[in-house]
Amino acid sequence: MAIALAKNGHTIENLVARKIENAQRVAAVINPKPELLSSNELSEISSETILITTQDFEIEDAARQLAEKLKHKPFVFHTSGSLSSDILQTLKDAGCRIGSIHPLVSISDAVLGAKRFADVYFCVEGDAESVAVAEKIVSSLNGKSFRVATEYKTLYHASAVTASGHLVALIDVAIEMLGKCGLDETDAREIFLPLIKSTVENLQTQTTSAALTGTFSRADVKTVENHLKILRENVSTEAVEIYVQLGMRSAHLAERQGANPAKLAEILGKLSLAKKNLRC
Repeated sequence: MAIALAKNGHTIENLVARKIENAQRVAAVINPKPELLSSNELSEISSETILITTQDFEIEDAARQLAEKLKHKPFVFHTSGSLSSDILQTLKDAGCRIGSIHPLVSISDAVLGAKRFADVYFCVEGDAESVAVAEKIVSSLNGKSFRVATEYKTLYHASAVTASGHLVALIDVAIEMLGKCGLDETDAREIFLPLIKSTVENLQTQTTSAALTGTFSRADVKTVENHLKILRENVSTEAVEIYVQLGMRSAHLAERQGANPAKLAEILGKLSLAKKNLRC
């Protein structure tokens, strides 16, 4: 975030880190180079905006330390997806304006990640004045902002985990299945990627129900029956359960598509029975 902001018109005055070598790596690619501070030097910060980018469990303590040592009343944002601005209450009590800014993008490296914010959606939340500032920050990064109410911040994050992290887990289940057909993980991943990309491309222009293709969109009862049989014989119970749960959701999507109601009811019956048997 610091690198991206510095490249888009913002001055990064300070970087605060417990491990100074981490801050040095980031500071080395920022111009002008920010001053590096330890957590014991928070009173030296005079910036109008502060971003807390720690792990979630450390945010509340970072907010407490800032509230105790800051000599002014800046805007303070955290970048957690799962926590709302309520976690910054000690700063609000101290007179600061608070909020949260969370980019919906997968980042595993600070330098490479700084290039990924353009066209990304950011969830912003907090008091009205802070949200307005957050939206300006997002715009400066060439991102797009949307708002959620504070009480729904964690639900928002659960949805993001489902769309991204759980998607990876789902592909891993598919790879497990294809592995039973004799393909190794590398080959299975390569085989699935074009299929996954085509599905994502469909979702760019279609609703989820319209983008659904394959067995469930056709309400193909016999194929679902064959799937359940071969899965029970070859893959983990967890993989079977995932197929069943997602199959139920797919059946509901197919219903929106106008698939045969009687066949969909039969499919849901078979899936419900399979689900029951898995729990026995």
